[in-house]
Amino acid sequence: MKNKAFTVLITGLSGSGKTTIANKLSEYFSSIELKHEILDGTDLRPILSSELGYTNDEREIHRKKVIFVAEILMKHGIVCITPLISSTGYIRDYIKDKLGNVVEIYLKCPLEIRAERDPQGHYKKIEEGKMKNFVCVDIPYEEPENPNLIIETDKTPLNECI
Repeated sequence: MKNKAFTVLITGLSGSGKTTIANKLSEYFSSIELKHEILDGTDLRPILSSELGYTNDEREIHRKKVIFVAEILMKHGIVCITPLISSTGYIRDYIKDKLGNVVEIYLKCPLEIRAERDPQGHYKKIEEGKMKNFVCVDIPYEEPENPNLIIETDKTPLNECI
């Protein structure tokens, strides 16, 4: 039997709703009994990359570690949901080349809404001058050119995102 595993790459800036959408998608996959795992870059960082900081190069190393885990899980037929900022076309292409079967979802959301949500307190720390190497401030974010789906999370109700 051919392996039907795939990865859902959820990309977007901090506060755009990546983890929220990933959790909602996980609920849906569970309801249809689809074997899957969420590989949230934020949750995995303390385990896979605790020695790394947040420079662009260090972020890339961390993303590649997360993708390595996804590659292993996919070999065993497990669908992966990967909410990762994935700030460059290079890293998104790397993910697609490495994993093959990838659905790319880009979460688009204006800065004022992301800053209002601020689930990890990053925007507040930036405002206070307590945080550096932040994607969309110090590190550029390249919007995906051809994602499979774009969701404007400030305009689309959560239940319509899945």
